[in-house]
Amino acid sequence: MILVLVLLVIAVYLFSTEKLPVDLVALLVMATLLLTGIISPEEGIAGFSNTATVTVGAMFILSAGLFRTGAVNFFGLVFSKIGKRNFWLASVTMMIFIGGLSAFVNNTAVVAIFLPIVLGLARRLKVSASKLLMPLSYSSMFGGVCTLIGTSTNILVSSIAERYGVQPFSMFEFTKFGLLLFAAGIIYMMIAQIRLLPDRGTEEDLAKNFGMDDYTIEIHLPPGSRSIGSSPADSPLLRNLELSSVKIYREDTLLDTPLDRIILKAGDMLRLRCNLENVQKLRERKAAEIVSGRPETDDGTEVEHALFVEAVIAPNSPLAGRSLKEVGFDSLYNATAHAIRHGDRTSRHDVETIRLRPGDALLVETKRSRINSLKKDGAFVVVSEMDTPVFRKRKIMTALTIIGAVVVSAALGLLPIVVSAIAGCLLMILTECITLEEAYKSIDWKVIFLLAGVLTLGAALEKTGAAQLIASTLVSSVGLLGPIALVSIFYLLTSLLTETMSNNATAALLAPVAIVTANSLGVDPRPFLMAVAYAASASFMTPVGYQTNTLIYGPGRYRFSDYLKVGAPLNFLFWILATIFIPRFWPF
Repeated sequence: MILVLVLLVIAVYLFSTEKLPVDLVALLVMATLLLTGIISPEEGIAGFSNTATVTVGAMFILSAGLFRTGAVNFFGLVFSKIGKRNFWLASVTMMIFIGGLSAFVNNTAVVAIFLPIVLGLARRLKVSASKLLMPLSYSSMFGGVCTLIGTSTNILVSSIAERYGVQPFSMFEFTKFGLLLFAAGIIYMMIAQIRLLPDRGTEEDLAKNFGMDDYTIEIHLPPGSRSIGSSPADSPLLRNLELSSVKIYREDTLLDTPLDRIILKAGDMLRLRCNLENVQKLRERKAAEIVSGRPETDDGTEVEHALFVEAVIAPNSPLAGRSLKEVGFDSLYNATAHAIRHGDRTSRHDVETIRLRPGDALLVETKRSRINSLKKDGAFVVVSEMDTPVFRKRKIMTALTIIGAVVVSAALGLLPIVVSAIAGCLLMILTECITLEEAYKSIDWKVIFLLAGVLTLGAALEKTGAAQLIASTLVSSVGLLGPIALVSIFYLLTSLLTETMSNNATAALLAPVAIVTANSLGVDPRPFLMAVAYAASASFMTPVGYQTNTLIYGPGRYRFSDYLKVGAPLNFLFWILATIFIPRFWPF
């Protein structure tokens, strides 16, 4: 028991500080429990075959099938048209739509899809993106707590309940209280938009977004350039451009001669400082300098001009914790990163050596043909509005029908949710809504391994009696105040823990303790489990507490204090509502 409790403390510390990836921590915990003999090999790997783990993996595939058909983007375009009318209509429409969608599909994926749409809407409405992105993230959490499949924590807590002999949760058992939180959350966010949400200013382009008005570029004049023999100001390359600085280097030596007296020669290096718009013009002109007429490469094909896009490091990106130099970013992605923004802080120097963090926004220069490759790569979320990707639009109704069948069969009890989810995945593949390769890639394996590992730790807490010890301590210290007070304590404890560590890990560790606590009091454990489930999916106070908060951190140019200022009152509001209404909806 002592060993398990020590391991629990170490795991919580590592989960909170993220000194190691959370999935690796979960596997280390599993390995330690197996090596010490606290759990058997069968118990150790049981997390991989747990219904929650399998169901969560299946939901990733179902969500991806829906996205690949373009169904979500279609609804996004509808929302965008409605939102163009005014800011307040856009805000309410967005939150209701995102919340409703997140009740049935993965909310992280929903936010990733809608990021460029909402950023484009903010530009058209001439409002700060920071006024819309936090409501985007929070409303996805509001909707996620409304159904069993809305968030992986609900599925996980239901699975743990079933393992302890408690009746598993039904599809819409979360809905009645979830809708109450949904409504309270939207009302709160509408008030917060006036008083609490920051205004970081409107963004007309990526240059202002990244503070790149002082962008520096180096150009080498090749032999045969039309600019050779002319002064910089009269050269075809620099004529009529707005440049804040022009320096000419010849044989690695800076020429201190006045610019109007310099005659450009082949091999000269021009170091120019200007905004991003003029950078684009320079790149086009540089291609025209190489050959006369239409820009072409040596083999006669047309030159493909570079584009600038904003790409956010995804919450579970393999790039997190590494620098661009370490991963060989330029060669790996055939792209160049010119700036990194973390919250409202932008770095334009030593970009190659900066350690990347989830939520960091990169200003990436790449070719148009590479944009879709970046979008499909799970390491990024490309948030710049670009060409609409190709979808399997003729499969939209098929995908919606499959999702509907999964939900209805589980809601009516025709099939267990894990069975209907697996069947739905197979139908998505067989009907070509998604390919088998896309299905494999859609699964977030970090979440799968995290679930398997923390479920093992939860089993060890039960087996050694550590869960009983923690429950007894809670009952002896707070039990005299009654079960309602304990439900309130469980909600508050879960809420605070999930702000600093994985919501799934928090739920997996506290759900067994909640059940044992309820059994010690001789009451129904359901309200205790509901407190854990709702609180684990309502993380508003930090950018790292929930993946959707991490995604909006860079594009919204938020600060850590913004989440605390807006999220703390919302957490407090939900805690009060949970204390009052959970015991009423689920009596002891």
